[in-house]
Amino acid sequence: MNSLSTPVSPAPVRYTATAKVLHWLLALLIFALIGLGFYMHDLPLSPEKLQLYSWHKWAGVSAFLLAVIRLGWRFTHQPPALPASMSAAQRLAAHVGHLGLYALMLAIPLSGWLMSSAKGFQTVWFGVLPLPDLVAKDKALGELLATLHLGLNQALLALLAGHIGAALKHHFIDRDDILTRMLPGRRPLA
Repeated sequence: MNSLSTPVSPAPVRYTATAKVLHWLLALLIFALIGLGFYMHDLPLSPEKLQLYSWHKWAGVSAFLLAVIRLGWRFTHQPPALPASMSAAQRLAAHVGHLGLYALMLAIPLSGWLMSSAKGFQTVWFGVLPLPDLVAKDKALGELLATLHLGLNQALLALLAGHIGAALKHHFIDRDDILTRMLPGRRPLA
């Protein structure tokens, strides 16, 4: 090492406690949002449906903010290295899958906010903080954004199935530490 190079710290063995908290909070919130979204969609118009839509929007904005924080944390903290036993194709799939999850965690709430704006329903976070409409009221655009929002959620479900399936495969078949290093209650070793 020459005097101008900076020592590179080795990759940690496990995720930090902050990364784990953000990961699991987002996971719970995303599954709740998906479940609530599919449940409320076909309900007849009622005060209950309007309340559920408000909760869904509040949680969506919260998920967006947590995803931004999670991305900020990820960009400033090196994740654990993938096992050396993983093939190049598996490494690529892991990187592309994570990139897709991050992109969808940002795109889905934005598409919902845009849809709400286009349909003429302002988003008021937790019933207190009115957020600006991102587009003018436009019924046709609102319907297009509703289709986009649904499609993005379906893509997220597919990626989540792959993400969870891969974690379980690594744990039960490959018997490596991919899953355990993100489990709650485990302290980082490095």
